[in-house]
Amino acid sequence: MNSLDRFRLDGRVAIVTGASSGLGVAFAEGLADVGADVAICARRESRLQDTRTRIEALGRRCLAIAADVAKVEDCNRVVEHTVAELGHVDVLVNNAGIGTAAPATREPPEEFRRVIDINLNGTYWMAQACGRAMKDGGSIINIGSVLGSTTAGLPQAAYASSKAAIIGLTRDLAQQWTGRKGIRVNALAPGFFHSEMTAQYPDGYIEQMLGRVPAGRVGDPAELVAALIFLASDAASYITGVVLPVDGGLLTT
Repeated sequence: MNSLDRFRLDGRVAIVTGASSGLGVAFAEGLADVGADVAICARRESRLQDTRTRIEALGRRCLAIAADVAKVEDCNRVVEHTVAELGHVDVLVNNAGIGTAAPATREPPEEFRRVIDINLNGTYWMAQACGRAMKDGGSIINIGSVLGSTTAGLPQAAYASSKAAIIGLTRDLAQQWTGRKGIRVNALAPGFFHSEMTAQYPDGYIEQMLGRVPAGRVGDPAELVAALIFLASDAASYITGVVLPVDGGLLTT
């Protein structure tokens, strides 16, 4: 196998959560582009069909499943359906997530719990279901955030807490599963990328924050997809328990 072949995912099956918009769509397409068949899930089923069309245009099989990762039964169903229809599961991308920006003295308990339920609990339920189904060689990539390691000027206690917890979860699952089950568990920590979530930021916020980014710009989704493909593939076969920032250097400042 030459160096470029190690990045290929031919014959493998990936699950991407939160694949109805934004970075989730880019992740699903990127995995399909290097050979994977892809099961996609999100709460908005109608928008999943657009992603499915894009993946099938690349010549790959795609399974679209309406699911809420905050519900354990939905996570189990996604994995069971994927195995039944596509044969196995080799890669999980835990991308589903939501964010809020509420002052800590005024954030309602139900809002905080909802963020934790999707961003942290949903990541765990999906990893747990895939951990039962994956064989040796599996790869789980949790999508964290630089906000798990730094603050960025907005009141985001729920979001930051959930993303900080992803770091601990990733390391613990890697410790439990890599040696015993052959499943690598890593995380990506994106910096500033244009997405459905960042579109809700106040006008001028991202431009203001770019002063903290040595690269001096927002990221291109293709740059994040490339890092994802690396962690999903045999190119990263000796990497586990790592949180990889893709942030233009923000965490160095």
